[in-house]
Amino acid sequence: MDDMHPIQTQDVTYRYEEDGRLAVDHVSLSIEKGSFVAVLGHNGSGKSTLAKLMNALYLPGEGRVLVCGLDTLEEEHLWDVRRHAGMVFQNPDNQIVATVVREDVAFGLENLGVPQPEMLPRIEDALSAVRMTDYAAAAPHMLSGGQKQRVAVAGVLAMQPDVMILDESTAMLDPSGREEVLGTVRKLNREKGITVVWITHFMEEAATADRVVVLHQGKVALDGAPREVFAQTEALKGLGLDVPPMAELAHMLREGGLPLPAGVLTVEDMVKELRACL
Repeated sequence: MDDMHPIQTQDVTYRYEEDGRLAVDHVSLSIEKGSFVAVLGHNGSGKSTLAKLMNALYLPGEGRVLVCGLDTLEEEHLWDVRRHAGMVFQNPDNQIVATVVREDVAFGLENLGVPQPEMLPRIEDALSAVRMTDYAAAAPHMLSGGQKQRVAVAGVLAMQPDVMILDESTAMLDPSGREEVLGTVRKLNREKGITVVWITHFMEEAATADRVVVLHQGKVALDGAPREVFAQTEALKGLGLDVPPMAELAHMLREGGLPLPAGVLTVEDMVKELRACL
């Protein structure tokens, strides 16, 4: 087992129909322990399929997926795989099952057979980590979208996973809800060392990651640090993707003759580089 790479996909393929096109086409990735990796791509690029392969919701047609050293094709490891790699989906309403927040967070632990005395502190710790302690007795349907998604994150967190896979988990939220959930998960990544695979189509979310993997037609098209990936403006546009606004502005200013370096992603970066130029 490679302790430094809790998720590895080795030449993995997946197709939805026997003679259909490959939704994931020979993808090999190693996700480093403790990293925050954003997987980007437009609809149909294979990013959600890849997420489900990493959690053994789908099994590869060819190749292998290893989660903390466990092969997802070995049926006896299925529940261990899902304990090591917790999944948060796009719609929190599909993941919330109880009528009280605390009971919802307990649901996964009950399925794992965690004893009651151990369960209670894990629920409290998970709610505290996502800043939802004050809502422990609330009805989930009364919460905002961002709060519901934080409860869904707490439910996964209580299972103490090594990896959290979030599949378009902010797609149905308003901008403040998106910021709320991304901030929560970034904090868990930094403070608890949980490895995060963040599937998204929002460029500004991917820009905050340690690493960006861009999928196109089931294959890895680009892979690197955000500054490296988003500096490739023309390549991204060729894949049908936008770039973060500041990266786009930097590209336009460079074309206009201003000697800005590659890797400008934020307003702060832009201010700093413009001051240096002027």
